[in-house]
Amino acid sequence: MVLLECKNLSKNYGKKQALKDINFTIPAGKIIGLLGRNGSGKTTLIKLINNLLTPTTGQILIDNKAPGPVTKAIISYLPERTYLDRRTTIKKTLDFFQDFYKDFNKKTAQKLLKDLDLDEDQKISAMSKGMQEKLQLILVMSRKAKLYILDEPLGGVDPATRDYILDTILKNFNPNASLIISTHLISDIERILDEVIFIDKGQIVLQSDADALRAKYKTSIDAIFRKEMKC
Repeated sequence: MVLLECKNLSKNYGKKQALKDINFTIPAGKIIGLLGRNGSGKTTLIKLINNLLTPTTGQILIDNKAPGPVTKAIISYLPERTYLDRRTTIKKTLDFFQDFYKDFNKKTAQKLLKDLDLDEDQKISAMSKGMQEKLQLILVMSRKAKLYILDEPLGGVDPATRDYILDTILKNFNPNASLIISTHLISDIERILDEVIFIDKGQIVLQSDADALRAKYKTSIDAIFRKEMKC
């Protein structure tokens, strides 16, 4: 079953074309790495899928629906920047998510908080950037969504915590859903990827099964990316 489809998708910012006639599909039940250099169009694509931007041309379908209120209810989105209310506590943030999202599992969130040594009574303003990023990831992965989209989920997290977070992603996302991870830390995440999409200068330059790509080139996804993008 196709969960996400982009048809002839383009996005312009004035005279600058950020995305150019993009076409791809993502089936249910996959973890996909969206990989590209800075300015390649990754974040623009993610914002279009989340209905935060409007396409210049083309179409997006999520579970056969155009982006809007219905699709927002089935997408669990982790943006690159922190959006938490710094004036409140973790506990009140959990309560807000429980009220706002019907698919939010508070018990799952509380277990993950304990595993990552985060205190429910702590104020957001007293938390480091890395701690806030952990909290945001917990909130996202405690929903039973159809599509998870994580934009740089490991950027502010120490290396010792990354493996736990990746295992948490594997354990907590709905197996009938799909998950898109946009990141520069390819070597850290490639072990969990089913498929990869390389994007460069606003265009999809490669979409492949991860294992098939490694077998073809006889090297890692990270090494293939560096060669193809000449990083």
